Amino acid sequence: MNSLSVTLDDLGGALAPIVATAFADDALRAAGDEELLAVVVAAGRMIQSAQALMVDAVAHIDGRSDHVAHDERLTTRTGCRSLSELVQRATRVSKRTAADVVTAARAVSQRMAISSGEVLPADFPAMRDALADSEVGVDGIVAVAGALRGCSGGVAGVLAADTELAASARGTGADGAPPACAEDLRAQAQIWALYLDQDGQEPREARAMRKRGLTFGICRDGLVPVRGNLLAEVAAQFQRECDSVLNPKLDGPASRGPRFTDASGGGVDADGALGSEGPFAPDGFDPDGYDPDGIQPHRADIRRRAQKQHDVFATILSVAAASGTLPTLGGAAPTLVVSVRAEDLAEARGAAHIDGIDEPVPIGVARHIGCAGSITRVILGDEGRIVSLTTDERVFNHHQRKAISLRDGGCIIPGCHIPASWCEIHHVVEHSRGGPTHTDNGVLICWHHHRTLDTSGWQIRMTNGVPEIRGPAEWDPRQQWRAVTKAPTRRHDIMARRN
Repeated sequence: MNSLSVTLDDLGGALAPIVATAFADDALRAAGDEELLAVVVAAGRMIQSAQALMVDAVAHIDGRSDHVAHDERLTTRTGCRSLSELVQRATRVSKRTAADVVTAARAVSQRMAISSGEVLPADFPAMRDALADSEVGVDGIVAVAGALRGCSGGVAGVLAADTELAASARGTGADGAPPACAEDLRAQAQIWALYLDQDGQEPREARAMRKRGLTFGICRDGLVPVRGNLLAEVAAQFQRECDSVLNPKLDGPASRGPRFTDASGGGVDADGALGSEGPFAPDGFDPDGYDPDGIQPHRADIRRRAQKQHDVFATILSVAAASGTLPTLGGAAPTLVVSVRAEDLAEARGAAHIDGIDEPVPIGVARHIGCAGSITRVILGDEGRIVSLTTDERVFNHHQRKAISLRDGGCIIPGCHIPASWCEIHHVVEHSRGGPTHTDNGVLICWHHHRTLDTSGWQIRMTNGVPEIRGPAEWDPRQQWRAVTKAPTRRHDIMARRN
């Protein structure tokens, strides 16, 4: 009789050419919707069957470690530091997926008592049976075990939840609902956990308060690792703020973006003004900055979700620091201190240093931070004595900010809809090069576009106090300068001229 591993290997060997042929022939392209759905269902069932055997095997590997010395464990003999690493290497899955496999294995494992050799029941026997019948996979087991482990409702309560949740996974529950997916099982298990927790909500809140925290690691390669646990309401508030900034309008088209063409035979002069015959624009875009159809051409936002949320976090910190409502530090508002050699800043080379960060940062960081803040020039003598101390006030006051916000409306980069209150004010002509802190030299720009202005291909200039944008070649191959102010009165004037 063939061993189980040989049988599985034979099944895999039979499946591989079927898959290869389907891809080579592009067989599913001509399939109907029902056939495509049937393939997804059948493949999912096969995955769950394979996962069941993998989880059981991992459970036995884990259980045998209880009965042998450390040097004799399979993990040690294969050069792995943990069971999760062994799963990663054996299956080539991610660290997170391997951890889920181990969690599922321990939830349905029937361990053996060391003293008597008796096989003990699994912590979640009903879910184990559902796994054996390919009715649930690793995700479902993890959803249930993660919510119910550690509940104070006693073994009987957990087993009752296990039975009901397994029935839900099979689609045989009392409510007659179809088989539950992993997310449904997680939601149901969390309700069970609240019901079984006899301590009530207050002790849960106390535990959450005790475990809350946020820690920062050591800066490496310009990045500081962050770890911790957020209270549910704090995470929800941050998510709401992410949603307010990362609205769907921020996501650009999947293509390289629109290309400007003369739609009506007119044209645009060198300054991007209207031609005699009509506007030079795609999809109703007006080069004067007003879009009557609500369509603004823009580049695709290629940032990942995690990168966008990082930028939202950076924006929140900047807004909070500028609000003037935070407690003082050393008698002054909490200020980010960046130091750089004057000659390095002037020549855009070398590195800068941020107070509290051991690793030097690129010179561009100092330029970005200094653009929106004040600069204190400290000149040190050869032996370190302070010989000169001067401060350049380069922060736009609140009256200037209100005026610029009225003119620009928000981030001036086309396609970006970050509101004015979330934006920084950028000196179009850098203060270090003589640019004044004046409304004719300041524009609203969000943290992300401000931080990437030197490398993104966007250029900004002021013409008679009006901000103009020249985008990258893929946004506008003809590289025209276009006014981008969003002032409501100016939009009204444009519509009046058109009508």
